[in-house]
Amino acid sequence: MIAKLILDKKREGHALGSAEIREFIDGYTKGEIPDYQMSALAMAICCRGMTERETADLTDAMMRSGRCLSWDVPTADKHSTGGVGDKLSLIIQPLAAACGVAVPSLTGRGLGLTGGTADKLETIPGYSCSQTLERFQEIAKTVGVSMAVQTDEICPADKKLYALRDVTGTVASIPLITGSILSKKLAEGAGTLVFDVKCGRGTFMKTPDEARALAASLVGGSRAAGRKATALVTDMDEPLGFAVGNANEVAESLAILSCADPRLDDIAELCIEFAARMVALEKGMPVDAARAMCREKLRDGSAKERFVAMVEAHGGDLARFETLLASPTFKFRVQSMKSGYIADIDAEKVAKVAFALGAGREKAGDRIDPLAGVTLAVKHGDKVSVGAPLATLETTREPDELERLAADLLKAFTITQEPVSPRRLVIEAID
Repeated sequence: MIAKLILDKKREGHALGSAEIREFIDGYTKGEIPDYQMSALAMAICCRGMTERETADLTDAMMRSGRCLSWDVPTADKHSTGGVGDKLSLIIQPLAAACGVAVPSLTGRGLGLTGGTADKLETIPGYSCSQTLERFQEIAKTVGVSMAVQTDEICPADKKLYALRDVTGTVASIPLITGSILSKKLAEGAGTLVFDVKCGRGTFMKTPDEARALAASLVGGSRAAGRKATALVTDMDEPLGFAVGNANEVAESLAILSCADPRLDDIAELCIEFAARMVALEKGMPVDAARAMCREKLRDGSAKERFVAMVEAHGGDLARFETLLASPTFKFRVQSMKSGYIADIDAEKVAKVAFALGAGREKAGDRIDPLAGVTLAVKHGDKVSVGAPLATLETTREPDELERLAADLLKAFTITQEPVSPRRLVIEAID
């Protein structure tokens, strides 16, 4: 009866009390409130929304449904809402660690078109994202950074609710998205949280207004929980970098950490911007000084050293990873049909091709092909001629559909006769 009264109240558009939210989430976690009533509340929240206070209470209740970690060292983490070619965490987290901020980062696996950081890392032979919380804390303290997946002890309410939202059409709700993201990040215990809210065709926040609203909700919710926080709204109309897949994204991350490819300098600068905000907020220093520190730690190899140490602590073997990259695959090159300038590369179309090649999973438990994906040969603004390579498709599966997928990928490129303006990766800061 109490659950029904809460459902009636939210259906009518009234704000729920803190105790009502806490009791509902607690009852659902324990199995006392059935899925159909939780689904009804999620739909009511989608339709009626939540106040900032309600969203903070929802986040807190979900966070407290499981274990919450605490730290005796400066800590920060960065969360991305996900995008195409988004391997930034593999660079940002060790870069912040190299600047003296421990980074305990619980990351996720890919589902659908959105790639997962855990899947990318586990293309490194031996690397295990499944760690006990005790081992996760030990690695973060001794190495400075640990990237692992959420355990059953962290936010069980979110795990149950997320699966329910996925099949009931209640994913697209800023209060529910905020509660899901923040409950896990707050449970990690990091003192500073920095958010990368993607905006554009290659992510679920399609417009700047939607992205700003989510960024403001995440920052506000973090501060309500006593954490330091900031967010950047960043462009996801086009892929980040050249690699879209799993193993190829790890290889590209290593190239950025090694400062080995000047074509990736724009992605390196974006990583520096995020890491600098993590360091500046957590250490209480000017962001300009933090940027200079991050730039130096990337240039002198300190960030790469942290990444290598993290891989080893998680059981990974980078020498065997190099052997994996040399494994035989089926490849198909896409070439330009005309001369001009690359004005646009549609991130969603690229992601769909990479997914079809085997780089993603349709449902949890599906096996991904670690070597499948798309490697672009050009970026925004490049000048090309007829016959110039645009991209390479790669898979270890039978190559029957490669030609059709190559034709689909060609549609992702827009080539104009006039030079184009540089791409702006950061759209707005939400402080």
